Amino acid sequence: MYTEQMLESMKKVEAAREKNATLEPRRMTAEEKDALLKTYHPDYKEGEFAILQVGPNKGEKVPTELAALLQGRSRIRPADIDLSHPDYDTDVLIIGGGGAGASAAIEADNAGARVMVVTKLRMGDANTMMAEGGIQAADKPNDSPAIHYLDAFGGGHFAAKPELLYRLVTEAPEAIQWLNDLGVEFDKEADGTMITTHGGGTSRKRMHAAKDYSGAEIMRTLRDEVLNRGIPVVDFTAAIELIKDEAGRAAGAVLLNMETGERLIARAKTVVLATGGAGRLHYQGFPTSNHYGATADGLILGYRAGAKLLYADTLQYHPTGAAYPEQIFGALVTEKVRSLGAKLINVDGEAFMHPLETRDVSAASIIRECSDRGKGVSTGNGMGVWLDTPMIELLGGEGTIEKRIPAMLRMFAKYDIDIRKEPILVYPTLHYQNGGLDIDKTGMATQVENLYVAGEAVGGIHGRNRLMGNSLLDIIVFGRSAGRNAAKTAAATESAPLTLSHVDAFMAALDEAGIDTGVVSPKLLPNYARKK
Repeated sequence: MYTEQMLESMKKVEAAREKNATLEPRRMTAEEKDALLKTYHPDYKEGEFAILQVGPNKGEKVPTELAALLQGRSRIRPADIDLSHPDYDTDVLIIGGGGAGASAAIEADNAGARVMVVTKLRMGDANTMMAEGGIQAADKPNDSPAIHYLDAFGGGHFAAKPELLYRLVTEAPEAIQWLNDLGVEFDKEADGTMITTHGGGTSRKRMHAAKDYSGAEIMRTLRDEVLNRGIPVVDFTAAIELIKDEAGRAAGAVLLNMETGERLIARAKTVVLATGGAGRLHYQGFPTSNHYGATADGLILGYRAGAKLLYADTLQYHPTGAAYPEQIFGALVTEKVRSLGAKLINVDGEAFMHPLETRDVSAASIIRECSDRGKGVSTGNGMGVWLDTPMIELLGGEGTIEKRIPAMLRMFAKYDIDIRKEPILVYPTLHYQNGGLDIDKTGMATQVENLYVAGEAVGGIHGRNRLMGNSLLDIIVFGRSAGRNAAKTAAATESAPLTLSHVDAFMAALDEAGIDTGVVSPKLLPNYARKK
């Protein structure tokens, strides 16, 4: 199944394994990192961004694929929508059934609010399920939230909103305890002590995990809690426009039944957008580690309603997506593989970078190795570098891979690749939406009252790059916060007449600017139909 070049390269990797296992490539200087990113990282690639011509971020750049959707045509004509007889009426409407939405639902329910969750696929079909490596929290004696803050602030190029990052790191230990009490099966020592490991850009071992399916374990627990509480969940139903009231506050959503095409109205006193990421837009043609529904819906809905975007021009390309075999092209190879000791190796068997650089630096280094340096391995359909997984057992002993990353072992075993004996080929994959809707420290969108945002749809928590383990953390910290605050605001909100006038106004602005991108939005699902 391997090409002759792959087999020849694998011999070089094996021959240099013992030397590379003890080799510690130096860390790059700040100046070297900046030069590398500007030359090789996709966020800096000219011609892949468009300037917005309407809306709160007019004059700013976003990826061309996102610009087409942000400035696309609505799926509805407001004049055709009857808002006077809602199909659903609730206090807190949560749009999105992933980890952030579930956390918000649980806390809003705890606060006594009437809560409803709508999700365009099923409860739990979300990027949360796809997360593997773990969740950060500074809860060990040699660590502190202050050190966690410094790691994350520097790793995000000092661009995070300080008040949001402060909440993330200071509420992290309690978030771990909350999940543990709900029943998440974290990896523990025999005495119950949490096992923690390093991640890229971390100066302490603060990564808590459940093997290498941490997100799935967290999502399983949160989903069960939502369902066991009897919180209404409307599956296969997408939000296609936000509804406001005459006071300009978020007050519900127009919904689309994905199976029947029926349009429904949900009225609420507050709305929580927890719609996840954008990987299925395949920016710049990259593969993605994201679930099927990750099409940036929340950004489009919030933007039309007047919410501002923050850092929408920056994405995270996970350095280690599967590059071979092609059946799993783009699938996530967790960073935990590197935190356990595997190193990135080029075609000549050379370790070309420190294994725990931040993700943007790692991704750019791999792209450089495969392009200008000519040190990549051809897969027949693309390029990649080796992730030398047998190094894990060389360093940690036989059985380490099966014990610590069993999902990775199974994923490659399906294609007759034993990662205990053979290295695997990787290349960056579109992974995380660093930018999103701007929020204040309560989780409310800065320019739309009663609209809360949580999870990957938020911008500003991580700055312009995210460290491993801080996404599972932010869905818990900010999901819970959004649920609590949305319930509190709902209790103090008197209902007012509903309106979709903001949609009419946005469409009029497009007409005035002469913009017709030829698409309707939100996209809802990717289109993989064959083109003639």
